Amino acid sequence: MYRSILVPLDGSQFAEHALPRALMIAQSSAATVHLVQVHVPNTPGYALDIPPIFDDTLDRPSRKNERAYLAGLVQRITARWNVPVTQTLLDGSTVATLHDHALKIAADLIVMTTHGHNPLARLWLGSVADALVRQAPAPVLLMRPYEEASDFLHLDREQPFKRVLIPLDGSRLAEAALDHAVALTNGMDVEYTLLQAIEPILITYLPLASGSEVDDQSFELWRAEAHDNLERMAKRMPATRPVRTQVVTATPAAAILSYVRQHGIDLIAMATHGRSGISRILLGSVADKVVRGTHIPILLHRPAAVALPASTEQRATLDVEA
Repeated sequence: MYRSILVPLDGSQFAEHALPRALMIAQSSAATVHLVQVHVPNTPGYALDIPPIFDDTLDRPSRKNERAYLAGLVQRITARWNVPVTQTLLDGSTVATLHDHALKIAADLIVMTTHGHNPLARLWLGSVADALVRQAPAPVLLMRPYEEASDFLHLDREQPFKRVLIPLDGSRLAEAALDHAVALTNGMDVEYTLLQAIEPILITYLPLASGSEVDDQSFELWRAEAHDNLERMAKRMPATRPVRTQVVTATPAAAILSYVRQHGIDLIAMATHGRSGISRILLGSVADKVVRGTHIPILLHRPAAVALPASTEQRATLDVEA
């Protein structure tokens, strides 16, 4: 269950598309939603070869407008939702400031769109989301904004998620996504699918003793290990919810995106890093491809490093860089 949900904004309707999901989660969890905008000083450059110059006469109205914008949002939200909401206008470097504020309010979930667009036509939430995911002290639920304008603060009683895909790779780091997926969908009537992809090219690194026969045997052994691992993970999921397991032969990102399209998945929950058994797979790059390749929400969790069994450490080196 969540208690403190952070929603970064930039004054645009694009960024506001994170609000309906954040409010719905907060309402079911009795959590507080914290609306935060980082003020960027108004520093116009008067010539290309002159550094930007801070102009307080321009900056003060901008700051006033941002405060009014946040206050207006709070008023609109509280008129329709029974959810505690706070507003904060911060100063500083966007990502570092959001990170520090998340720690200050003990945020256990961050909900934001992957792109935003402020009134000055300055795109920023794409890069902010990317950087924040790599540093965030809490899971980040990324939403892709809609193109059409709508009143997306309406009270929608329909549950947002029904089919949840959780990609795994056999590592304890990747398994950290299980608990976060369950927490996010608490109280919802959902179906979970645990998916592990075995990348075909990786079998070329297996030691071969007698040609393709041994190669095929090793590959089938790997599939069996993956299947057994998924079945063990399925037992950790809520007993009252259906859980499917699926092992596929494909590159991880391609397997995830294909499964989403074919099975009507409406939420992906995954760790940003992991490691598969025989050859290292960085879920950082996989997560990056999935975020850019899907339009559905994705819950990303950056797991802390964990100690691996000695037998596992001998098989591959663990890379946990953000």
